[in-house]
Amino acid sequence: MSDPIVLIPARMAATRLPGKPLADIAGEPMIVHVWRRAVEAGIGPVAVATDSGEIARAVEAAGGQAVVTRADHPSGSDRIREAVEILDPQGRHDVVVNVQGDFPTIDPRAIAAAILPLADPAVAIATLACPIRDEEEANDPNIVKVVGSSITSGRLRALYFTRARAPYGEGPLYHHIGLYAFRRRALERFVSLPPSDLEQREKLEQLRALEDGMRIDVTVVEDAPFGVDTPESLARARAILGDRS
Repeated sequence: MSDPIVLIPARMAATRLPGKPLADIAGEPMIVHVWRRAVEAGIGPVAVATDSGEIARAVEAAGGQAVVTRADHPSGSDRIREAVEILDPQGRHDVVVNVQGDFPTIDPRAIAAAILPLADPAVAIATLACPIRDEEEANDPNIVKVVGSSITSGRLRALYFTRARAPYGEGPLYHHIGLYAFRRRALERFVSLPPSDLEQREKLEQLRALEDGMRIDVTVVEDAPFGVDTPESLARARAILGDRS
């Protein structure tokens, strides 16, 4: 883990909230808020990977770096793979951190914490989770749960990801946060694989890696950032970030 790069995939054609990367929050586009928090994490250079010149110009106007990728990528992982090849064809960056472009309230410390499991050479991909604290969240299929074995305090080895309430019985449940730190060779392998059976059934891309035998470890943080994908969640982000400005 010698030289991470942080990439933020962003596209205009979001299904539920089209154009959301440029949605105004406290006077700046949402994607700029995400970029600022990734920079504040202080783990490496940050760039936005987008299919839109308009998004790229908004990031660059704020002082950030953007790279325009193809528009036909099936996922953010495919987009960041193209972006890192454009930005770093020599392969200097050995860890690629994928931060979702709709997390404007994410804590920079959580981004930094995501890469910690990669200090173990056996780990191919690292990600985040937080404890589930209420029954509604535990039973919500829109909240992805990670089932894992405890390695140390605050760290799990992922065994499965699911939209169901799991595991069964008494004990903690964990809300998966969709931020990933890939070893570069793991990212290359991941995007080369076809979608797996469980991935298609659960609609969870990370299951492709587990089914291939890649090890995913999880850092447990206190709270989950919320994704902005509806007018209601956009209003919530505006209320939170407006209070800070």
